[in-house]
Amino acid sequence: MNKVHITIDGIALAVDEGKTLMQAAEEADIYIPHLCHHPLLPDIGACRLCIVEIDGKDGVHTSCTTKAENGMVIRSKTEKLNKMRRLNMELMLSNHIEDCTTCPKYSNCELQSLYQYLGVTVGRLKPTLHSVPVNTENPLFVRDLNRCVSCGRCVRVCKDVRGVGALDYEKTESGRVQVDVKKHDLLKDADCRFCGACVEVCPTGALQDKEGVFRKDLKRDLSMVPCQAECPANIDVPRYVRYIKEEKYQDAVAVIREKAPFPHSLGHICMAFCEKGCRRGGVNEALSIRELKRFASSQDEGLWREKSLQKQDTGKRIAIVGAGPAGLTSAFYLRKAGHDVTVFEKLPTPGGMLAYGISEYRLPREVVARVVGEIERLGVKIKTNVTVNSVNELNAQGFDAVLFAIGTGMGVRLPIDGAEAENVYTNIDFLQKAALGTPLPIGDKVVVLGGGNVAFDCALTALNLGAKEVSLACLESREKMTASKDEIEEGEQRGVQIFNSRTFLAVTTEENKATGVKCQIVDSFSFDENKRLQLQIQPDSEHIVAADTVIFAAGQRPEIQEGFDMPLGRGNTIMTVDGVRVNAEHVYAVGDATYGTHSVIKAIAEARKAAHLIDIDLGGDGNIEEKLAEASNPSPFIGVSKGFADMERIYDCSESQNACQESSRCLQCDLRLQIEKPRLWASYAVK
Repeated sequence: MNKVHITIDGIALAVDEGKTLMQAAEEADIYIPHLCHHPLLPDIGACRLCIVEIDGKDGVHTSCTTKAENGMVIRSKTEKLNKMRRLNMELMLSNHIEDCTTCPKYSNCELQSLYQYLGVTVGRLKPTLHSVPVNTENPLFVRDLNRCVSCGRCVRVCKDVRGVGALDYEKTESGRVQVDVKKHDLLKDADCRFCGACVEVCPTGALQDKEGVFRKDLKRDLSMVPCQAECPANIDVPRYVRYIKEEKYQDAVAVIREKAPFPHSLGHICMAFCEKGCRRGGVNEALSIRELKRFASSQDEGLWREKSLQKQDTGKRIAIVGAGPAGLTSAFYLRKAGHDVTVFEKLPTPGGMLAYGISEYRLPREVVARVVGEIERLGVKIKTNVTVNSVNELNAQGFDAVLFAIGTGMGVRLPIDGAEAENVYTNIDFLQKAALGTPLPIGDKVVVLGGGNVAFDCALTALNLGAKEVSLACLESREKMTASKDEIEEGEQRGVQIFNSRTFLAVTTEENKATGVKCQIVDSFSFDENKRLQLQIQPDSEHIVAADTVIFAAGQRPEIQEGFDMPLGRGNTIMTVDGVRVNAEHVYAVGDATYGTHSVIKAIAEARKAAHLIDIDLGGDGNIEEKLAEASNPSPFIGVSKGFADMERIYDCSESQNACQESSRCLQCDLRLQIEKPRLWASYAVK
């Protein structure tokens, strides 16, 4: 490209032909005051702050719209220019609220930075602001026209960059031109895509994200994408959802596999923390992210394997105790790091809670078998029906490291009368025996105590085994139950009767056999500073829920062999130094056994960390990251989608058409990260 030679404030520059003076100055790290200019947007010169003088040309010129010409001599810092800029700034501030301290952009505001740079005296001109109420009626965003300076950035980004055009200039009754939603409608009625680009480019606090939409405890790149931030494994949700919309299903599943080695299982049983963070939920309903993951996984043809990394063998041997989600994930990544990995499992088949703690109606066994097969394909050795009793017996076999991923495989009985009756079971025993084809005997009436997903697994398994009446009682109210919405709905559809807000006094018995559960109704409950449960009981509320089988499903804990010689904490969990390392050399622990029962996706995330640290301890670089899908640079131009805000959630995404339609509901929050943050004057070399 041809170059033109110019001089700005005595600095000689050679710039590409066609560049504006503003572009030339920014590339040379020279600051020219500006407000309506943004590197992503077409320039209009509206703020008149970027004015410059050019030798041989009359008047002043806006540097953001003036093209560089060969031989130009430009002056940007004369007293005449600064005087004009101060006047322009004062005119803006006369229409701007005076109190900056209540603004979320305080101390990081371009307008505030500018009037400090220019030495503007606030309030020298008579204020012309007519205060209007702050608009909080729209989902996700707050609009405060008292802080708007009509720079037009939001209008340009919405129209020219996003191609949506929900915002425009409107004239008020007093004749003042201001930015508004087209026809003064709500954003959803103007077919807003709620992408957040307008908020991102706003130089003042006129457009804001509503409080609580984004987490403040995370780095910006993660906090701006709440679905990814809430996923324990930080799977790049917008990326694979976009691939589904584009019908690039192999790329979609490859993206998921970059962070999780068995997406098929997650598509069935993931707790979907991503959906709880989904900004679309603030518009109408969250995206069906788990169902989209399940759909993508069902299309998996294994093409990602071509890019999958397998490092050379290191000669290091690692023993992993437990073939559940944490153990299998650790084995997967440690083998890819080049280590020889053997997994020991006490049950007849691998899978842990995937195989024995989750009912087959929720997670088909063939899906679990596929997970195990993929891991074995890498060369991981899995030995079943093997009980490990101590670290020493593994050390004697020459292993360089031992990782305990034993999960929480022991059910917990509440310390109440009748808990040890012969027809009273724990969740783990009940589900494991059913999975092994040797179910425990049950009667006609079954009561399950607990309100989580495992409790519903027990309830529905009891129905499948022939129970005629199944009840579920739990401490939580319906709104606070920890079970997922679809689990609760499935239970109710199958006839499970739910008793919320109950505390349990005793299992009533006759001849050491359960006849029911004595309960009281709880008005409220809390935990004191020592984590002891505090109950407010409804007076005269004692009653009995009849049962001839009772299943405790209100918790579980690790089963620790004495020979493990592990430091134990609350709930019999294994204490670690840093979440992974135990206080013995090359002995580690990971998963539910270290923090209590949680979720498969958290076990995967923690197991990745464990693999990273163990690899480092064994002399590796600890790098387990992979890029299994081509890097993409999605178009910022998303266009108009009529009725976008009212598009209803599709819960069943098993068919391509439904999956593509549901993925098109995504707000594409990650596009906001493409928008470059404007620089404040203090960051320039030449000010």
